[in-house]
Amino acid sequence: MNITLKGVHYEISDRTKEFINEKLSRIDPFKDLIVTVDVTVTKQKAGFQVDSNVHFRFGSIAHLTEENLELYPAIENLMHKLDAKISKEKEKIKDHHPHAHPAKEEVEPS
Repeated sequence: MNITLKGVHYEISDRTKEFINEKLSRIDPFKDLIVTVDVTVTKQKAGFQVDSNVHFRFGSIAHLTEENLELYPAIENLMHKLDAKISKEKEKIKDHHPHAHPAKEEVEPS
């Protein structure tokens, strides 16, 4: 999983990078489903906008946006949205061979 951080009208500090990477560690269990995560922090007149593009290995792309007056709450809210989106995408994946591994049933002698 490749992670790209970018700032628009804002220089991303080391502290902010560490905070984002710490929050992205929540999606580590799903890293086999994700190819890249692009996070863009944009400074606006009234606050911050944090965008994320997630490219899944099965071809789907998710774009998430969060705006807030403060940067860190915007990142927190975006990570909650990201976690929910990844869980939703994971549920969409179907098992195309449901009978390949049949469950073994135990039979009790009577």
